[in-house]
Amino acid sequence: MSTSLKGRRALVTGAAAGLGKAYAIAL
Repeated sequence: MSTSLKGRRALVTGAAAGLGKAYAIAL
């Protein structure tokens, strides 16, 4: 469960970073 939570957190962080990058490029 701990590993799953860690992986999920990393996935969310990565998605947020990718979204921010795309937003910055679009801007």
